[in-house]
Amino acid sequence: MGQQVCMGAMMKCSYGKAPSSLVVLPTNRVTSSHMPDANIMDHIPMVNILPFGMCSSLANPTVATATAAALGVLTPMPCIPVIPAPWTPGNPTVMIGNFPIINNTSQCFCAFGGAITFTNAGQQTVED
Repeated sequence: MGQQVCMGAMMKCSYGKAPSSLVVLPTNRVTSSHMPDANIMDHIPMVNILPFGMCSSLANPTVATATAAALGVLTPMPCIPVIPAPWTPGNPTVMIGNFPIINNTSQCFCAFGGAITFTNAGQQTVED
């Protein structure tokens, strides 16, 4: 069993240099530990998923350009997440806003190759 994810959950990206915090808008009015709970659709860049500091993925065009300009020396550039698909897997037995919830084992992927995972669910009392 995993822990249900809510606003303030801490995330990391495999290509990011800093952690980030999940932002969950209170539109579904479901909370745990007085924070809005997340579902699989809470994956919108710059709304739900904020930047992870500097990006070191060569699939990111800005990193590739800066690295080429530095004669092949990897040159990280500011992270701008591009998340084309929802979190996976969700828990289809618990729905919030007609979508499955996510737990601390869910992940999503950046278009530049980064795997985004949770390091903290944002609360410790509700398991799915």
